[in-house]
Order: sequence, then C-alpha cells, then structure tokens
Amino acid sequence: MRRRASLVLLAVAVFCIALAPLLRWYAYPRLAKIPPNQYQEVVLEAKDATLLDYTAGMEPKKVDKVTIVQTLKGNVEASREIEASAGKDVVVWDTLTHIMGPDGKMVSQIPERYIFDAHTQAPVHATGEAVDGDPVRREGIEFKWPFFTEPRDYLYFDQQTRSSSPIHYVGPRTFKGMDVYYYEQIIPWTKVSLPKKMPIEGIDPATFEQTTGTSLWYSTKAMFWVDPVTGAPVNAEQEIKQEMRGGIAAGAPDGKLTVFAGHVKMREDYSEYTVDLVKSNRIMVLTLHTYAPIGLALFGLALFGLALWLEARGRRPREEEPFSA
Repeated sequence: MRRRASLVLLAVAVFCIALAPLLRWYAYPRLAKIPPNQYQEVVLEAKDATLLDYTAGMEPKKVDKVTIVQTLKGNVEASREIEASAGKDVVVWDTLTHIMGPDGKMVSQIPERYIFDAHTQAPVHATGEAVDGDPVRREGIEFKWPFFTEPRDYLYFDQQTRSSSPIHYVGPRTFKGMDVYYYEQIIPWTKVSLPKKMPIEGIDPATFEQTTGTSLWYSTKAMFWVDPVTGAPVNAEQEIKQEMRGGIAAGAPDGKLTVFAGHVKMREDYSEYTVDLVKSNRIMVLTLHTYAPIGLALFGLALFGLALWLEARGRRPREEEPFSA
C-alpha cells in the first residue's frame, strides 16, 4: 500500500515540477497581456491655471480650473486585422483628449490611435497609427510601461510633439501605500501643430498658421509614478505651457501669448480607482509570473521528498517477533 502511495506521490511531484517552468515561460507571456477590448476614462484637472480666452479679445485669463477628460477604447476589429499580418497579439487603442474650460465648453480635442504589442507594449507600426489625424511612427512606449518595468530610462512618445525622447528614471517612491518607480520627462520649448478642433468654428489650423504667421509652442515636465510589476502608472502629472508666437501674438509682451499654463493632476476619485485597479492586476501578474511557478515547484519537491520517505519505509525489513512457547 505504501509503495502504491509513494508512486502516486512521485507522479504528482513530477507533474508539479514540470508544470512550474511551463507556467512561467509558456503560459505567462501568453496570458499576461493587455485585453483588446479595454475601456478606460480618466479625468485630470489643472487648478488656478492660465487659459486663452478666444472670445474676449484673445486674452489669457486666470481660471479656477481646466478639466481634461481622456477616454481610451480598445478597437477589437482593428486589432484582429493587424494581428493577421503582424503574427502576434496586438492592441489598438483609440483615445480622445477632451479639454474643457471652467464653463464646461470645449477648448480643444485631440484623437489618437495607438497600436502596440499586447505583452511587451512595444509599438506596432501599421496603417492608422496617428495623432489628431496626422500619421505618426512611434518609438518607445506611451501610456503604459512594460510588465516588470526596470529602473532605467525609456523612450517615451509625446502626443504634442509627435516625437519620442528619453523619460528618466529618478528613483523609487511610495504612492498611496504602493512601492513605485518615479519617472520624469522634460520637453523644452518646441513648435507643435495647432489642434484641428478648436473653440472657434470654421478655423482651419494650417490655413490659420499660414495666413496669420502665428505658431503654437509647447513645453512640459511630465511625471509618472509607475507600478513596476504591471507597468501601469498609478499617478501622472504634467506642468504644461503653451503659447502662440508671431502673427496675432506680435502685440503681446515679447511677442508671446499664453494659450495654457497649468499643473495637470489626476482627479482624486480617479486616482483612488486607478490605484485599486493596479493593485488587483498586480496580484494576477505576480501569480502567473512568480507565485504559482514557485509554489508548484516547492510543492512538487515536498511531494517528491514524501514519496522517497514512504518508499524507504516500505523497503525497511520488519523486526523479528519474539518467540513464545
């Protein structure tokens, strides 16, 4: 009976030990990935900001708050089409950045299509990759860092400049009880395109720039607090400055007219929701990558030891019983 039990335990032990690396190096890369149908909405605010009033003589004004609503929607149909030629799991995000003034009226809208590898988050170049209708070719990451983010610099794509530049690892931080990595990216003053959708109807940005000689300039300091396991930012802030130069701004001091200046932060309720979501996803990723493989390996070794012990006991000769008349 003991021999039969030891054989069963040995078979289960071998199964667990063999399953551990299979789960880590085969299942994990295929299961730990961004779902193609993800939907997310984030609200950010810039309090005590400066905003250009287009309806009152093109004058910059101090306002209580500027609200930025970012929506992200996975395009399943587009991802399937690209996967057919890419030969890997691809995610297509259609995003919209909607900026509103203190009165709730639209200041600008910028749509974007971001295409990337579902597991590595590396960009995938395909037709449709664009910002505000302009084709782009991304290098580096955007929105999300890779799973198991490293404490190093990355290339990060900036929506306004349509270009990538290093985002620097500054060091470890603690954010709402989570151990995270903190990154900063500083983009100096750069000439950028005017949004195609502006608060004044009938303005074509390209024509406006050519006929008035006015150009839009932008600089920012971007800050991200990133969970190193999931690669998801649990907090994001930006110190943004935009100004018009030349043309209609020629009469302003130094020939510059502030379009927007403010410190953009995630609204508190969305910050709390993001932290809870990342904590939940973190457990799932760690289970696939670490907890389950190590647990299975240890459990298999324990069963292997128990099987050997039972086998040894089964082979031990019985003591002779004393003779009695």
